[in-house]
Amino acid sequence: MAPKITPEEAALRRDSVLQAARWCFLNFGYSKTSLDDIAKRANIARTLLYRMFSDKEDIYGAVFRHWLVSRHSQAREAVQAAGAPWNRLFEVCRVMVIEPWADMVGAPMAGEFFDVCERLDPEIDALHRQVALECIAAVLADDAAAEVFLLSLDGLIGDEPTVSALENRVRLLIERFV
Repeated sequence: MAPKITPEEAALRRDSVLQAARWCFLNFGYSKTSLDDIAKRANIARTLLYRMFSDKEDIYGAVFRHWLVSRHSQAREAVQAAGAPWNRLFEVCRVMVIEPWADMVGAPMAGEFFDVCERLDPEIDALHRQVALECIAAVLADDAAAEVFLLSLDGLIGDEPTVSALENRVRLLIERFV
């Protein structure tokens, strides 16, 4: 019989599986990623995946939640941090937009990844946008400006820029709002 693992070990294993799954989905796409691919990448048995997740869709949703929701506390901390509004707004954008973009850009199936995530779990996408909007509004102290800023952020990735190009665009956008 296998030894029991601690809750911390279980959390680390789950994190490892989610990272492996995200890599597979970004590189192979949702339809071409198998549970065997994820298990091999995570270095675990496929049967263990079924103990953790009910199916591939469940894994995909968990990847999306883990990938985005884990950033929310950092964004809220950035809003409350000491410093100029420009710096705080850039930190919110870094955490909520630039880092997730850096995780995706250049991956063969990056375009599909976010689209499938939105379709499978629109509530997580809506929550992520709502947290981003709240954080931006808190820094700008203007709800209407925050909405326009967030819509502008969406437009900055339309041509799939490099991470450094996106950072430069975000800096320019912040200059116009702060």
